[in-house]
Amino acid sequence: MSMEEKELRICKKCLLREYDEQAYKETLEEYIIKIGNARVSDEEYSRRMDICKQCDLLNMGTCGACGCYVELRGAAQNGHCPRKKW
Repeated sequence: MSMEEKELRICKKCLLREYDEQAYKETLEEYIIKIGNARVSDEEYSRRMDICKQCDLLNMGTCGACGCYVELRGAAQNGHCPRKKW
């Protein structure tokens, strides 16, 4: 892999240059809806996301500690922060 290719790769598994922001948002919303009754309240979800936004490990919507999509994990009642912040 050339030095230019290494500089373009931000994430080991993601090619952000191919990232479709709208498709990501739509897919994320679909997954959150499918959680159904196992979803936290809107207030709790907002509280969790506010904490995640302050975290130094947040990177493009993923958690650097565990690799999850924080918005999906934060919506689930059984979701938890790997750093025990929520």
